[in-house]
Amino acid sequence: MNETVWLIADNAGVREPLPTMLRIIGFECREFEDARAPAHALLVEDPPNLLIIDLNLPVVDGLDLFNTIRRNPRWVHLPVILLSSERDEEQVMRMGADGYILKPVTIDELERTVRSAIKRRRAVVSQ
Repeated sequence: MNETVWLIADNAGVREPLPTMLRIIGFECREFEDARAPAHALLVEDPPNLLIIDLNLPVVDGLDLFNTIRRNPRWVHLPVILLSSERDEEQVMRMGADGYILKPVTIDELERTVRSAIKRRRAVVSQ
């Protein structure tokens, strides 16, 4: 079974190409338009292998969702990549993200960032 990535992004222009790219590089993808549904799903379902969160979400900000995940001991080891149209990679990485992708996304950058984030988290958890 392929590893699963949950993509949380409200903008269809962002959401539409990413699931196809993820499937091409060997991942299943579940899509969410805002942070409420994945926050609830994390409580009642098995977590994905990785989350990709757009920082600019309606209702609940992507950064708020990220901080909630990092504060919860049950999800602290869940790899999270943050997606943004602004160049703030250094700040995002200092906050504890496992990766950062600047929009628009290329398939090579997506694959490199996703595989690296999963690999790093597995190394941390196994120590």
